[in-house]
Formats: sequence, structure tokens, C-alpha cells
Amino acid sequence: MKRRDFVKSSAVGLGLALGSRFWTSAYAQAARVGPGPYGRLASAPDSNGLLLPSGFSSRVIARTASPVPGTTHVWHVAPDGGACFALPSGGWVYVSNSEVFFVGGAAAIEFDADANIVAARTILSGTNFNCAGGATPWGTWLSCEEWPRGKVYECHIDGQSAVLRPQLGTFSHEAVAVDPRERRLYLTEDDYEGRFYRFTPSHYPSLAAGRLEAALVTWTDDFQGRVSWVPVSKLVPVSSDPSTRRRTTAFRNGEGCFYDSGSVYFTTKGDDRVWALEVSTHVLECIYAPALYPSSPLRGADNVVVSRSGDLFVAEDGGDMELCMLTPDRELSRFLRLTGHEGSEITGPAFNPSGDRLYFSSQRGTEGSGLGVTFEVTGPFRRDGLLGASFDGKQRSRPLAHRTERTRQAAPDVQSGYAAPHEDLSMLWTS
Repeated sequence: MKRRDFVKSSAVGLGLALGSRFWTSAYAQAARVGPGPYGRLASAPDSNGLLLPSGFSSRVIARTASPVPGTTHVWHVAPDGGACFALPSGGWVYVSNSEVFFVGGAAAIEFDADANIVAARTILSGTNFNCAGGATPWGTWLSCEEWPRGKVYECHIDGQSAVLRPQLGTFSHEAVAVDPRERRLYLTEDDYEGRFYRFTPSHYPSLAAGRLEAALVTWTDDFQGRVSWVPVSKLVPVSSDPSTRRRTTAFRNGEGCFYDSGSVYFTTKGDDRVWALEVSTHVLECIYAPALYPSSPLRGADNVVVSRSGDLFVAEDGGDMELCMLTPDRELSRFLRLTGHEGSEITGPAFNPSGDRLYFSSQRGTEGSGLGVTFEVTGPFRRDGLLGASFDGKQRSRPLAHRTERTRQAAPDVQSGYAAPHEDLSMLWTS
């Protein structure tokens, strides 16, 4: 079935394509807007200004220009991209970028196994406009600078100095996702003529050397195509290089990027789309396009994260200040709304290792304040998605009989939504 034929056949469609590993029910149901697995949002905000589904609660864990509770570390300006890292002690670390010039960087908050804040510290400083990034399977945070001469820094949560990774290219970096099976990295560029990049390390997992490429998409229709890869310079953006500009495909303001079980998901805010690349087949699909369906609540698609049940959470930059979710049975719903933060954006969504706590920030805080706020949401996040998907902290599985025909061609491995450091880091933290 062609992508345009599926759109026509969806009576209440959302522009969600089929075929990606993310969608488990093949052609069983039409895509739709609905209340989602958690039901409708509360009618009134909680004490932190959040509208949440029944059974969920929130707390503020950090505010710009104020010490992180229980520590002396002052939280940074403009909190942006984030991720969680498991600790051998049973606790975890949440890292967050700072999206400002000259004094940008990243910081981290450590939690014990009972979710108490026990320490906080800076892990990167003196950089520029650190927007999003990505966690690596070996326990480091890749912090991305979003400006035309932007670079990527590999940050350690164990006290080591961050390392500049120039091999990952020079452009307005937004986010990065690591594919541990193919041993490659995928990167987005936040520019109207941005590209979607792939980096292949010479000696994985070292990022000291490797090959950088940009995607060239051969479209089969407006929503699906096959990707080939063109070698590009690491010194300038593709849009500034005549030798590769015409041989690669532009994406309008690439934003969040996340790897899960053989697929790389990324967003393009310029046309408000969510994309899925199946790395084994090189097939790229648009799985969400609100321009086709104005009833959709999702606007300003930005950062993304996949939960333990396979639900894809998409943060809004502006819009109604909502975090929306796409379930494996192709239902789109609101998961939360932040009130009183008009003019801000939701950034850095990430789940803790057990998947029962969600972290994110309002980058610019309440209207007119300019002071970011970082939240934690706790509640009955489901462990299972459609058709019995399971999660044990490291693995999600699904019966092959329920995959689409194209997905059956290569059953992928699985990477969880967090990274685990290799050693006990508790002695290296300061409060």
C-alpha cells in the first residue's frame, strides 16, 4: 500500500505511516486522535501548573539561578536537552544542557534509589548554545551546540573533563542518537536547509575518527522514501558546501532524535513532522504530519523519547506547551500540559531507568520570567504497549507474527532509553 493510499483510507487519520517497527498493529486500525492510554487531562492544574492524567503527580527538581534542592549547585539558564543514566547503586543521573552563548554547557542531578536528590554538578562549561544531544550506550552524554559553527562534546558524569568531538561535524547541531547494532550515530541539524547526518566511527565506540555522511532521499511519494548516504565535509555545514549541497536532501529544522529497536525517530519543526528511519532497510517514513489533519493537538514537534512500553513522546516548542504521545496502535493524545509558561518550550524529556519517572524542563519558565524550571512526573506509566510489548530495564520484545512484512526482514536488537555507566560514580559527586 502506498503512503498516500493509506492516508486516504484513514477515516480519522493523523498522517501516521505504517511499516516502521514502532507501529505494531500493521493495518488493523486507522490512525486517530484520542484520550490515550492514560485518559484525559485533569480539569485544573496541580500546584506546579501541570495538567496531568489521573494518578500522576509532579515535583520541581530545579529552577534556574537557584540551588538544586539539597545541594549548593546553582541550576543553569535555559535548560534544554536531557537524558538519564543508571548508577550501580540503583540510583540514576539526569543531565541537562544549557542553551545560551558563551556560558552554555551541561549539568547533572544525581538521585538515589528512592528518588531523593543527593548531588548535582556541572559536567560541561564555556560552550555555546547547547541545545539537545544524546546518551551513548557506554554512559556518556553528547552535548550539541546549535549554531552554524557548532560542535559536539562528549561529557562524562564521573568527573572527567568533556572531550570535543570534531569528527561529528560543524553545523547547527540539535540532537544525536546512537545505534548500537550498526555501530553508528545519527544527527539532526536545526536549520531551514538542515541535513540528516550519519557518523560511522572507525573504531566504535571511540568517536575520535570516522566517516560523516548526509542523507539523500529518493522519494516514492510525499511521505516515504529510501535513503542513501553521501560523504560530506566535517568542517562546514552541507548547506554551505556546493559540492554536496545539491546531492543531499534538506530537512526543515531537524530537532529531537532517538534510537529504539532498529529505528531512528526524529522531528523537523519547520514542517511539523515526525520521521522514522528503519536502519536495516534504509526506508524513511513520515509517521506524523499535522498539516494533513488540523484536529491534531501536536504543534511545534521538538524533542522525542520512547518509553518502556514503546510509546513515542513528543515535546512541543510553543504550541499549547504540551507533551504528546503516539502509541503503538497509532493513537495520538496529550499526556500533559504546562500552564502559565506561555512563550517557553518543553525540553529534555527523559525517563529514569525503571521507566516510572519522567523528567523535562520548561526552558524559559513562567511567562515573562525567563527562568527555566525542571520537573519530575511520577505515576502509573505502563510497562506494556500493544500486543504485549515488555520491558525489563534493558530489553523490549514483541512477537514477530505481529510485525509488518517489511519489519520481519530484519528483527532488530533493542537499546533501552537510558545509558548505564561502567563504574560506581557516587564518590565523585559533590553536593
